[in-house]
Amino acid sequence: MARRSLLTGDERRRLFEPPVTDREVARCYTFSAEDLEWIEARHGASNQLGVAVQMALFRHPGFGWRLGETVPAVVLRFLADQVHVAPSALDGYARRPQTRLTHVRQLHERLALRPFNRTDLRHAVEIASAAARSTDKGGPIVEALIAELRRQRIILPPAETLERVGLAGRAQARRKAADDLLASITLSQFERIDQLLINDPALRKSPLAWLREIPESPSAASMAGITERLAYVRAIAIDPAIISSIHEHRFEQYAREGAVAPAFLLSGYSVGRRRATVVAQLIFLESRLSDAAVDMFDKMVGSLFAKGRRSRERKYQASSREVSQIMRLFSGVIGAVDQARVDGGDVLDRIDAQVGWWKVLAAKPKIEALAALAIEDPLVSAADRYGALRRFVPTFLEHMRFRAGTGGAPLLKALDILRDLNHSGRRELPNDAPLPFASKHWKALVKPVGGPINRRLYETALAATLRDRLRSGDVWIEGSRAYKRFADYLLPKDEVAAEALPINVEMGIYLAERAGLLDQRLTAFSRRLSKDDLVGVTLKGEELSVTPVKANAPDEARSLDRAIDALLPRVRITELLREIDALTGFSSMFRELRSGKVHDNPSCILAAVLADATNLGLERMANASQGVTYAQLAWTQSWYLSEENYKAALAKIIEVHHAQPFARHWGDGQASSSDGQFFRSGRRRGGVGEVNAKYGPEPGLRIYTHLSDMHGSFHTRVLSATSSEAPYVLDGLIGRGGGEHYTDTGGATDHVFALCHLLGYRFVPRLRDLQDRRLAIIGPKPRQKILEPLLGRPIRVDVIEENWDDVVRLAASIKAGSVAPSVMLKKLSAFKRQNRLDMALAEVGRIERTLFTLDWLESPELRRRCQAGLNKSEARHALAQAVFVHKQGRIADRTLQNQEHRASGLNLVIAAIALWNTLYMQRAVEHLRDREVAAPDELLAHLSPMSWAHIGLTGDYLWADAATAGGFRPLNDPADRLYRAA
Repeated sequence: MARRSLLTGDERRRLFEPPVTDREVARCYTFSAEDLEWIEARHGASNQLGVAVQMALFRHPGFGWRLGETVPAVVLRFLADQVHVAPSALDGYARRPQTRLTHVRQLHERLALRPFNRTDLRHAVEIASAAARSTDKGGPIVEALIAELRRQRIILPPAETLERVGLAGRAQARRKAADDLLASITLSQFERIDQLLINDPALRKSPLAWLREIPESPSAASMAGITERLAYVRAIAIDPAIISSIHEHRFEQYAREGAVAPAFLLSGYSVGRRRATVVAQLIFLESRLSDAAVDMFDKMVGSLFAKGRRSRERKYQASSREVSQIMRLFSGVIGAVDQARVDGGDVLDRIDAQVGWWKVLAAKPKIEALAALAIEDPLVSAADRYGALRRFVPTFLEHMRFRAGTGGAPLLKALDILRDLNHSGRRELPNDAPLPFASKHWKALVKPVGGPINRRLYETALAATLRDRLRSGDVWIEGSRAYKRFADYLLPKDEVAAEALPINVEMGIYLAERAGLLDQRLTAFSRRLSKDDLVGVTLKGEELSVTPVKANAPDEARSLDRAIDALLPRVRITELLREIDALTGFSSMFRELRSGKVHDNPSCILAAVLADATNLGLERMANASQGVTYAQLAWTQSWYLSEENYKAALAKIIEVHHAQPFARHWGDGQASSSDGQFFRSGRRRGGVGEVNAKYGPEPGLRIYTHLSDMHGSFHTRVLSATSSEAPYVLDGLIGRGGGEHYTDTGGATDHVFALCHLLGYRFVPRLRDLQDRRLAIIGPKPRQKILEPLLGRPIRVDVIEENWDDVVRLAASIKAGSVAPSVMLKKLSAFKRQNRLDMALAEVGRIERTLFTLDWLESPELRRRCQAGLNKSEARHALAQAVFVHKQGRIADRTLQNQEHRASGLNLVIAAIALWNTLYMQRAVEHLRDREVAAPDELLAHLSPMSWAHIGLTGDYLWADAATAGGFRPLNDPADRLYRAA
């Protein structure tokens, strides 16, 4: 039976072997003056170098110089240089074994070291167990164990012993976590937990499998299915507070495992581990089902208003003939009135004679109906579908536990009234029922003066208000993750100062500095504008006109691109992925959810990733593949392909890509761009996507991607087709160094300008709607008259001053990773009434947007850089369409998780292609230069590694034949290919 392993090969080399890079060797093996003096006291060059090697290896890795171990040449040279002897002197060391043993004893005494013995095993397991409280990954566990043994000056035992101790510690930590999690569970709860894994004849599956099948399609039946599952989970009555009894990462591990493990597999676990996994899954499911119910409610309420709007539009279209008739009638009336004015006749007689008074009177009801249609409130149109609303709202309200601050009390009371009416069957609302609607017009519609409350309008308006309050965080759900109280997303106030922001957070200093800079920049801009000294910018009347910039490549760059492309080796996508995996080791980042071990067949990982990337699917991938089966791929997808693993694998590829010298021709890795790409969905109904007029009548979704200026595709996420891109701009930037970030106009909002500035990023959107974005000022208007048509209202400094601490707290929370920027920006945008933080952030954003607009107008180079950055995103989109070719490029997956896997797989394969192309483009350029073909650096900046004509993306996937032998492929010879074709 194979020995269980805790570490990967890379981890063993990193932890157990001496370093081989110059920087690490110098860090680990630089001796002090006292060390050198002690070493030089040994007799002879061989003894001096030998004892130096012993001392160095006792310090790192910590085993000492083991018998038969070869010292890396780079380490030996470095040590020999310090003791001023030749590296070859080591050959004569320890010809007498006693000499070596004597030096070992002396080093033990000098370094205060002692050997590891059997009595240390229990303590070592405890150290490993403490490290394993938060992780199952072997690397951190063994690293913590080694660090503690070094601290206690214990010589490390053999590597095999360290791994066995790590495995024992991890097992102990798992048992301890399971015991802690289950400590408060009662016997009756254990009985129900155990029953979840037993097949239920009525369900034709286990209850746990049924609970995990959460309906996705927005419908009343789906809402009923979600709430039924939620009630089932709540009936078991697991207290979510028990999460605090174990480390959050350990709980997440249990929950992830419970989400994918089938009932038969869980049944084979030890009792404690099985129950702990199911309990964690139940807690997670309660939160997930609550969020799914709110998401479903949001979609269905939105659908009511969308259908009401479309119904109104259809009525407009149907009334076009009547409108034409009324317009002709009205034209005749005007003509009759005008004629009566000219000849002095009676107006009414003239209308009656020329038009017919009876026709005018007959048109009155039609005119009133059209007028009412034109001003009809969306609430009225949505209330026309009241029957559809009643099929899901009562169920939703019955199962949700809403909470709100003091300002939300009227809404909660209104919801309680509706619940009482639903229980009692009564229809009439009490006359004093609260009207918690932001719109005064809605209040007037729902409760006319002197009249009773309209039940249909009231319930429809209440559903819409509840949806908006849930989005904003004004109202939250008990136990939810996605719909928590707004303040719960932010750092505690006493932790804000620890997150240093790249700005001066003293409000007075900050505002004074920005006010001075803004005044200075506006003065300089007005001077240049009056002199017509702005390249590509003219003032026509009261409107600015900016000549579009095109970042076109010169003809020489296109010719060079064709020459390089012709030299790129022809390669199958399976071979390309194998070669990039051999270079980066990205497949080792896909660890099993249970044990954290690496897959024993990397071909399964690569095939499963490619199935996502090409939209082929697992079954068709298995049919088209050699060396992998459908069962292997299905297991791999369930246990190895997670968003966490996808991100880790992508980071490996991007790290190697950015380290390539050739990629420096395109940038330094600091600048980036982001853009959305539309993908059609496989069906017209369901939760896959929504219709967006921008992309035509077909429903679909968008994949929003961040791309570095070196063409590294480093972040991606799935958006609805109707979502704004602006909230997601910062999601991919957090954790990266500051630099310019380019987006299209759709990504530009004042909130994004503000947060980018507060977090140290330079936001550079392509501005196309300058007339709608007025310049802001702080204080009185400037004296320059030429600026007046361009200025908007002054900055509300009082709002910024009043809410400055909350603005800083929000920025610090995002920087610390407490919450994703998109979550907070969407909540702020969801407030229907004035929110002070929202207003303050927007005012800060107006300052930064004005300063950027001045930069944009004054610098054609900035406009060119932005265009070039967005062109890189367009090149990536073209490659994405080529890779994502199967099923006509339609995403047919119903669940968001599967959609995200498709997007992540596609992004990973694009990153691999870009890295592979970069490597061979460099070799192609060297080949051309060796043959004295001009390939200057300034032309290389216009090239892109996003080509794919030389890559076989489809066909049979022969993984066994794709094993790489190492080294580079020979470049393609175009002439040879033509001869072979002939």
